[in-house]
Amino acid sequence: MNEQRLENRFLCADLAKVNWYVESGVCGAAEAVLEDISRVGACVQVENAIPLAATVSLAIGQSTFTGKVRYCVYRDYGYFVGIRFEDASSWSAAAVEPQHLTDIGTIAQKACVPSPMRRTLLTPL
Repeated sequence: MNEQRLENRFLCADLAKVNWYVESGVCGAAEAVLEDISRVGACVQVENAIPLAATVSLAIGQSTFTGKVRYCVYRDYGYFVGIRFEDASSWSAAAVEPQHLTDIGTIAQKACVPSPMRRTLLTPL
């Protein structure tokens, strides 16, 4: 799958609650594990599929975000559901800070910086 993210995302591990509905009247609710989050969206893991384009309400702690399902794929042991937040419902750490929040961009930058040990090993003898 091609990476198409518009914003830096943060890995996290926190419990959340997802409610959804589609225009046909189908609705549902599930406990979810918040996998990652950014200003414009999030990915949650749930036990059952959530329909594409379903309207979603994602509750993390005392904060609620609304959006639409962009993807839903089964991987190993559950469905990973990508949610694109509505413009009026963007996330920030000031709104709610999920547990175990890790900035992927910072990790990627550190991985690209050669360590002194790596330079030593690559220096010709």
